[in-house]
This record gives sequence, structure tokens and C-alpha cells, in this order.
Amino acid sequence: MAGIRGYWNLAAAAIAFRLLLLLCFPKDLHLGSRPEVATPLTSLRRLAEGYWLKQASMSPYSGSMYHGSPLLLSFLGQLTIRRVEGRPPHFYCSLMFVVVDFITAVLIRATGQKLLLSRHKSFQVLNLSKLVEASGIVNPGDFASLVYLWNPLTIVTCMGSSTSPIDNLMVVMAIYGACSRIAPLAAFGWVFATHLSLYPIILIVPVILLLGYGLDAPPSKLFLHKTSDASSSCALNQSPDNSEAPKLTDNAIHTFSWVQVLHFVLWVFIWLCFVLLLSSISLKDVGGLSEMFRKTYGFILTVEDLSPNIGVLWYFFAEVFDFFRNFFLIVFHVNILFMILPLAIRLKHRSCFLAFVYIAISSMLKSYPSVGDSALYLGLLALFCNELADMHFSFFLFCGYIGVSLLSPVMHNLWIWRGTGNANFYFATGLAYACLQTVLVVESVSSMLKHDRMLRKLVKA
Repeated sequence: MAGIRGYWNLAAAAIAFRLLLLLCFPKDLHLGSRPEVATPLTSLRRLAEGYWLKQASMSPYSGSMYHGSPLLLSFLGQLTIRRVEGRPPHFYCSLMFVVVDFITAVLIRATGQKLLLSRHKSFQVLNLSKLVEASGIVNPGDFASLVYLWNPLTIVTCMGSSTSPIDNLMVVMAIYGACSRIAPLAAFGWVFATHLSLYPIILIVPVILLLGYGLDAPPSKLFLHKTSDASSSCALNQSPDNSEAPKLTDNAIHTFSWVQVLHFVLWVFIWLCFVLLLSSISLKDVGGLSEMFRKTYGFILTVEDLSPNIGVLWYFFAEVFDFFRNFFLIVFHVNILFMILPLAIRLKHRSCFLAFVYIAISSMLKSYPSVGDSALYLGLLALFCNELADMHFSFFLFCGYIGVSLLSPVMHNLWIWRGTGNANFYFATGLAYACLQTVLVVESVSSMLKHDRMLRKLVKA
């Protein structure tokens, strides 16, 4: 009970801290102009420009300002034009993003509680009672939720006139819906997340695995090994008391549920039609769906905007010859797709962890990344704090993220405003950021596989 009360106190303090920043800084902090925070897809200033064009009976995609969803124009447009005297621009939007962050944190906490319960049940079936007691030391749901709320990257994104909090909410909603086997909610989150930023489309693999197999668990071979041991011991002892052991273990082995998957596919079709219908109504007489696809998904895939960001694609395509541009566009985007199948085969029993890996990889290789993407996958990473307790280079990664976060705005200022640097200064921080994310993904996957090998040894012992 004390732990629950402590969690809600810290969560309330995180929300109060955000509100304090909004109220104590009457002037804009200019975070919305930072390339690390707001991208051409998530910038609230660009959204306000698109809404103004739509109000003037023009296409919101006229020119090269707005490249987001038309639904966001209807949802946030009115809030962007309202002003409060003595408060930063987009004050109401920032208040809404505070609420969105809180809902996201609550969903992360609920997902962590389900994962913890599944972990305990699996360990009890495998007779690993010591690990059950050890895993109770850290509640992954509470820890991950607080990591997300108190992460400086999350706070900066919330205050930085960026729509990334809404993108993160849709992704977490899809994962939570899949973990809870609520097909309508999972389909809603996945469809809207894909509609907003395209890259969450690859999350359909872990979502289907979660709906089909259930929550993360040790490899199924361990349960089969336990079943064979229990069956042999039961045959040797010929005792009726041991007859229930194989049956209990058989129930722990998850069989793929096609009913849940087909239910999910049906709801995906329903929500997809709903999104397309609303988009066509929103763009009636000011464009159409074809223009929306070209100015949103086409804009993402062709990397038209080469303004600096925290990624590496802008620098590469600014230097590459136009003759090779299409080839390297295919290479960079297909690079994400090449990783889907091998990781899914190796981590199919860790579907929620697989979702974290996919999100981290797409955040590293996407066209227009931001720190909001890192805030999301770092929060999801904390869900597996018990399994990844022995992960290597944790301190190095922690210091690296802090160093990049501090050096990136400095290098940008030296290059753009002071003129004492060049593009290589800022690109170096982006390259270091990509390397840190690569190390994080590799080490987390290695640590999870090492954890599974450790369980295999304990079960066979």
C-alpha cells in the first residue's frame, strides 16, 4: 500500500512540475524551434500554419509547411489560435500534452503490471520460486511509468510545442491493448499511430504475437522440458498426486490464438475506414486523400526536408549525388524491414520486448527523429528492468545520452547562430546519438537472450 501511495505521489509531482514550468515561464522557452524537439512532422507551429491555410479555404498542404495528419488540424487547430495573456503561445496545447503524458504513463504502468504477473506465473510453473521473490523487489510498471514521466526528454517534448506526446500515446495504447488482448483498443492505437507517423506500421508483428501467444514468457522449450520431466517422474513414482503437474505445465504453454488475431484484423479494417473517412471529410474542397498521402507518407519516404535534426539522414542526403538518391532512399528504408523477421523469430516469446526493439530501431533510422522518440523507448525499456539488470555498458549509455543532450544544442548554436562551427559539428552529435542507440539495442537484446539462457540452466539443473 505504501508503494502504491509513493507511486502516485511521484506521478503527481511530475505533473505538478510540468504545470509549474508552464506557469512560471510566461514567455516562450523557444523549445519549439529546437530541431531536437520539433520536426517537420511534429512541429506545432507548422500545424498552426496548416490550420490557418485551411481556414482560408486553401489546402493545408500548400507550400512546404505542414506534413501531418488532417485529423490533428481538426483536433488541435482551435487550440493553436487561442492565446492567454502572459502565457506562452500554444498554452492550451501544452496543457493537453500534460494530460496525454499522464495517460501514457498510466498505460505503461498497467502494461508493466501485466508483464510482472505473467512473469510470476511462468516462474511458479517452472518451480523457480527464488526468482519470483527476487523479481518482487522492483515493480517494473511503477518504475517504467515514473521513468517516462520524469525523463527530461519527455518533459522537454511536452513543453516544446511538439505533437510527439500524441504519437507516443497511440503507440503505448496499441501495446497495452495487445497485452490485455483487447483487439479494438490495439487496432485503434496501431491504426492511428501508423496514420500519424507511418513507422509504427512495423509494430503489427509484436501486436499480432501478443494477441496470438499472450504476454512475454520464457521460451516454450523450458515448459516442454518441465513437462517431460514431470511425466517421467510421475511414471516412475506411479503416484496420483503428481498427475496434475504435467497438466499445469501444459496450460502454461501458449498456443497461438487465431480468433484474437482475426478479431484484431477486423477492427483494423474498421478503424482504417474510419480514419480515411474522417480525413476525406476534413480535406473536402481543400485537397484530397491523394494529396494527403503524397504530402505526409511521401514526405517521410522521400526525405524532402533536409533541415538539420538529431538524425543522420539529413546530412547524408545533403551530400549524396542526385543520381544515387533513390537508391540510398531504398537502402535506408529497407534496412528497417530487413530486421523485422530475424528479430521476430528470435524474440517471438518476448513480444512486448520485441515492440521496444522495433521502436528503438525505427527511432534510430527514421527520416525525422526527435527526442520524443527516445523518451518513449526508454520508458518501455524500463519495463524489463528485472530481466536486463545485468546489461553491459549501462553507465556508459547513461552518460552518453546526457552528453549528447547537452552538446547537441551547443553545436547547433555554434554552427547556426555564432558562425564559429560548421555542419560537421552538429552532425557529430547526431552520429554519436545513433551509435548510442545502436549499442542500447544490441546490449538489451543480448542481455535478454542471456537471461533466457540463465533460465534454461536453472530449469535443467
